[in-house]
Amino acid sequence: MEGSVMEGSVAREAFHDITLSLDGARAYAARVLERFGTAPGNATITADALVRAEADGLGTHGLARLPSYGAMAAAGKIDGHAVPSLRRVSPSVLAVDAGNGFAYPAIELALPELAALARETGIAMMAVRRSSHFGVAGQPVEKLAEGGLVGLAFANASASIAPWGGRKPVFGTNPLAFATPLKGRPPAVVDLSVAKVARGNILAAVQRGDATIPEGWAFDADGNPTTDAKAGLAGTMVPMGEAKGTALAFVIEVMAAALTASTFAFDTPSFFDGKGPPAAVGQVVIAIDPGPVAGDAYLDHLERLALAIEHEPGARLPGTRRLVNRERAAREGVTLGAPLQRALAGMGFTG
Repeated sequence: MEGSVMEGSVAREAFHDITLSLDGARAYAARVLERFGTAPGNATITADALVRAEADGLGTHGLARLPSYGAMAAAGKIDGHAVPSLRRVSPSVLAVDAGNGFAYPAIELALPELAALARETGIAMMAVRRSSHFGVAGQPVEKLAEGGLVGLAFANASASIAPWGGRKPVFGTNPLAFATPLKGRPPAVVDLSVAKVARGNILAAVQRGDATIPEGWAFDADGNPTTDAKAGLAGTMVPMGEAKGTALAFVIEVMAAALTASTFAFDTPSFFDGKGPPAAVGQVVIAIDPGPVAGDAYLDHLERLALAIEHEPGARLPGTRRLVNRERAAREGVTLGAPLQRALAGMGFTG
């Protein structure tokens, strides 16, 4: 009965969209995470990653993740108090243990060491184990590129894509990211999922109460195309490029899970609720120093390619849109939507 009364009162309570500054959004997200059992330091790092995603226009990996992150932390599916660790296991390889906690503190701990190793040896890799949802894969590689390095990132996720021609999900949406420095301007960043759209888009539609999603996003549990948001969330995602998309998913699964001896996508519990054991997924980030091969002329040489792209009418460098969104968010803030507030209130968060 108590649950019914609470849900009813939450449903009757009026929520309105609120605009928050970036600092205000970080503080809000950190409070949510702490409320559900995350240590302040981990909450701050994770909140910053979510708000940066929100500012870049990647809302499916932004504040919308707070209910699922909160549920996982509260249930112990993510250890909010985990302290990540790292060790150098070969001249160019770092082994990172996220401790079944959030991925972001582990990435923040290891990324400076990775960059230092790449400058020392020319190329270096960090292999993260016992991790969870990776968020925006472009964030760590962009940091590497800001320091003059070329970055690659691979991550796996809970199964949501069937091998092309199959029905049972085997692969996750498995993000792949790449970044390179450019001459006198922000890095170019490629950040993509092997799904036609991010699964978070369907989750966001369900959270908003939208009954339908666009055609071509998802299959239902029987392998049939669907425009029903809930059926799509319970089914599988449509891979980009059909068979080519699932081939790329295989490559990423090997790089992120097999190479780190981590949980494969088909054994990984959902990132959207507190049910099941820790995900214990893997992530790999590679940093390359372009200097040993390309020399000091790397940026000048690359600029010719960048300009060739930009001189084409209607074309743009990868990742350019995020810069426009980022500048706007710095001026105008980000929106804390009413459905998100209502969802968190239903979980017992009062702000």
